[in-house]
Amino acid sequence: MRLSQLTTTAALLAAVVLLWNLRDLLLLLFAAVVISVALCRLVESIRRFIPIGRIQALMVCLAGLAAILAIFAAVVIPPFIGEFALLLAKLPKAASMLIDLLVGSFESISNALYGSDAGIQLGEQGFGAVQLLPDNSTLASGVGNGLLSLLGIAGNTGTAILQFLFVLALALMVTVQPNAYQSVCIQLVPSFYRRKARRVLLRCGDALGSWMVGVLISSVAVFSLCAISLSLLGVKLVMANALLAGVLNVIPNLGPTLGTVFPVAVALLDAPWKAAAVIGLYVLIQNLESYVITPSVMHHQLQLLPALTLAAQVLFTLVFGPLGLLMALPLAVVLQVVIRDVLIHDVLDRWSMKRLSP
Repeated sequence: MRLSQLTTTAALLAAVVLLWNLRDLLLLLFAAVVISVALCRLVESIRRFIPIGRIQALMVCLAGLAAILAIFAAVVIPPFIGEFALLLAKLPKAASMLIDLLVGSFESISNALYGSDAGIQLGEQGFGAVQLLPDNSTLASGVGNGLLSLLGIAGNTGTAILQFLFVLALALMVTVQPNAYQSVCIQLVPSFYRRKARRVLLRCGDALGSWMVGVLISSVAVFSLCAISLSLLGVKLVMANALLAGVLNVIPNLGPTLGTVFPVAVALLDAPWKAAAVIGLYVLIQNLESYVITPSVMHHQLQLLPALTLAAQVLFTLVFGPLGLLMALPLAVVLQVVIRDVLIHDVLDRWSMKRLSP
């Protein structure tokens, strides 16, 4: 191997190692880009209706978002916190009722299959196994502490706040001068490919914007449908459960499953049939969201296959941690555009068999 080839290989390996060590920073930069794309969409929408400068439109946009967050904090958050605290307190009792229901079902099946005597013996064995479980007070403290730990901020709070402020400041800077930052990125590409790189960047921005609008609409739809369904069933804590379903809908596959646990637990306290009805309604709502709402909003070119979506979530979570799970979908959307327009169109489709010949 020549010296130039060795130098090139060493440089590539060094670049890979550097990028791997900077992966957390790169993910924060990508999060800033995602926020900037959303702000740019809002700014352009404002400028279509009001002929003002970009900075003024950004100020109007930020003021509107601050007003919306203030109203949300004043109207939604206080009752949500109260209902959610009650929800956490009721979860241990729901778990105990579920265990009793399973034991009763087990005894009924044993009586039907093996007779009453065998059913009694199996039931006593099952009851003895249940007694090995912790009592309600221990279960309540364990479940409460576990859920509070899961809901707590991972890592150092100060570091998380600094990272959030860094992402927000960077997003605002990019929003003020998006064309300048776009030109800097394009200058890093070889000259013969800069025109195509500009088109790819624009398509990535359009794809991200369409994805964010689709996620917002689908989350609002899921929240509304869950609130109506839970109200009709007479399930308590409607606001907390519906809001959880809408927020967790942002995380596909895993989010809807987690959002079903809380309303099922509350419904089980009233009657087992309510818990079964909640499961059925949530499955129906998620099917409507997956096959009707999301395709009609995001259009067919932005649809990701469920298996690829799940694989992207697992991969980016393993590589980047919890933030990678939140950024998995926008990363998958961008990678889909890059793979289609660059790897497939410009490399694989133009691959010549002559290059393979000796």
